[in-house]
Amino acid sequence: MRKVEKGLESVIFNSRWLLAPFFFGLIISIVVLLIKFMQYLFYLVQNLFALEEGVVVTSILTLVDLSLVGSLLLMIIFSGYEIFVSKIDVSNHEDRPDWMGKVDFSGLKLKVIGAIVAISAIELLKTFMEMREVPGEVDESLILWKVVIHMTFVVSGVLFALMDKIAASTKH
Repeated sequence: MRKVEKGLESVIFNSRWLLAPFFFGLIISIVVLLIKFMQYLFYLVQNLFALEEGVVVTSILTLVDLSLVGSLLLMIIFSGYEIFVSKIDVSNHEDRPDWMGKVDFSGLKLKVIGAIVAISAIELLKTFMEMREVPGEVDESLILWKVVIHMTFVVSGVLFALMDKIAASTKH
């Protein structure tokens, strides 16, 4: 019976490798984001003198938004892989991020919600910038929903942080 238990535990432990293709898929997603980023940047540079100031600012906010999403994906790939699959052995590499290997699941969750709040704020800012460009065509219900969704993310982030603080202060 002990042999069966050891075998089952080995299968369960090694099943963590089933997550590796997910992280590889996220790497491909970063490549897709890079292509979209370059496409936006090329459009912006190519039409720089023809575009109005508001469109330039909105386009730059889109570039920032894509950068944040890419950074979020990279953080999820590094941390998720190290938390759930295996340690990444680049400890002596000079470019190794300081946070790598130090982010636990709780920290990853807070970083993800923080990035989502930042992305949501940029989307909201883009909406307000577009409102300024075309004042007559304001969809107030869309703006209301974007604000409600953004505030939901903010409140969720605060609640996640509060729950983590309570959990950390609880004696085990």
